[in-house]
Amino acid sequence: MQIISAQPTHQSQGDIEKTAAETAARFQTKDATENVETPWNEEFLVAFSPDDPENPLNWSNKLKWGVTTAVASTGFIRIMVSTMMAPAIETIAKELHMTAIESTMALSVYVLATALGPMVIGPLSEVYGRKSIFHVTNIWFLAWNLICGFVHSKGLLIAARFLAGFGASAVFSLAYGVLGDVWPPERRGRSLSLYLLIPLTGGAVGPIIGGFIVQYSTWRWMFWSTAVFQGVLELSSLMIFYESYAPVLLRRRAEKQRQETGDSRYYAEIEKRESGRSTAWKIQRSLTRPFRLLMFHSIIQMEAILEGINYGLLYFTLSSFSTLYVNAYGESIAISGLHYIAICLGELIGSQICGPVMDYLFTRLKSRDGSTRVPELRIPLMLPGALLTPIGFLLYGWSARYHLFWLVLDIGAVLLALGMQVFDTTLRAYVMDAYAEHISSASAATQVLKSLLAFAFPLFSDSMYQALGYGWGNSLLAFLSIGITVPSICILWYFGARLRARLPSSY
Repeated sequence: MQIISAQPTHQSQGDIEKTAAETAARFQTKDATENVETPWNEEFLVAFSPDDPENPLNWSNKLKWGVTTAVASTGFIRIMVSTMMAPAIETIAKELHMTAIESTMALSVYVLATALGPMVIGPLSEVYGRKSIFHVTNIWFLAWNLICGFVHSKGLLIAARFLAGFGASAVFSLAYGVLGDVWPPERRGRSLSLYLLIPLTGGAVGPIIGGFIVQYSTWRWMFWSTAVFQGVLELSSLMIFYESYAPVLLRRRAEKQRQETGDSRYYAEIEKRESGRSTAWKIQRSLTRPFRLLMFHSIIQMEAILEGINYGLLYFTLSSFSTLYVNAYGESIAISGLHYIAICLGELIGSQICGPVMDYLFTRLKSRDGSTRVPELRIPLMLPGALLTPIGFLLYGWSARYHLFWLVLDIGAVLLALGMQVFDTTLRAYVMDAYAEHISSASAATQVLKSLLAFAFPLFSDSMYQALGYGWGNSLLAFLSIGITVPSICILWYFGARLRARLPSSY
């Protein structure tokens, strides 16, 4: 026999009435709660309709190209300033009493700043919008670039170059965010191609103009002239650059509707996500996003390494290109700068071929599991770029080793630049597809290693070529390039989708 113990069941009349009252009140409260509308009612969610003209993806082509031209022109002058000093390194070193390492540091420290700037600028553009950050960084860059032309000490030159580079770095995260805002994935290739058409010429135009300025004027005009140019671009951009970041636009629309209707229930998705959070928390969350992506997202880690190696190798070539033609071929500084056209030509050809081909493959291919229009469909186009780059290095290096006709060297430079451009543009499109909401932060995360290697590689270019010569030195660079890029392509193709599926949210 089972014995069940229980509490006494007798209660006073008062206790019974009290219990009944509490029960009734509890049910009344429950009913009332269920009848009250939740604070995030979907009926009041502010979002873009499919044909909404205020949605940047639905802007007219004229408006889209206006915004794209604004960031492209900014990219042109930022990249031009980064390479313009190359032919003037020895001249500046003599006037400011700099050692070879210090003068090279003045060139490379600009690139070092582009490793740090995007980590702040990119995330802030996802808090305050693209437009305000774009204009603030433009003015910052203009001021410090102008100061570079007035310096009379090596310390101030290096410091001013660093601060100018910090402002210039905005384009390395902001531009890709803007492109992702206004262009759909199926037009990603063409938009990147046309965007890159202008900035890529800056890498070659900079040393060419710099060489002639140094030979026929003072090196200070390199900075004064580009400051004037930047001022003109900034004034022009005020008329054609519009806010394009959708979450910021929707937040502003929700605020406007709450103000006009007096109904506080209107909200944007980003407001729901950040509900109850302080401004300090929002900024902290945003600023740490590139670090979190770099630390915990394998896709970002791979892109950072791949782009870093390519960018470092490119600056390795840029820093030694003019010196080779001056010392080995007896050309003047001004004429030696013309050979940078070869590198520029390779980049331009690569970008213009890559874009249409990328879009064509993206709409025609299927992934290994039969999916269509997924980021992994960008990957096959990386392989030609990965193979052309080492071929270019070998041709350039061994032609220099045996003092062949200068045109052969330039063909090698064209090939290596073409290969790098195809590879990097395709890889960039892959990451833009994978991180559509936070393209600027993803770009900033990959920019760190990219800029650090571009800063470091030129520092030992002279030492390596003195020890190995141009033949074996460039062979080493070719083996380094192909040894990293080809295995990475295989990993992304076979495991990219699975890696993305396991990644935490980019927010």
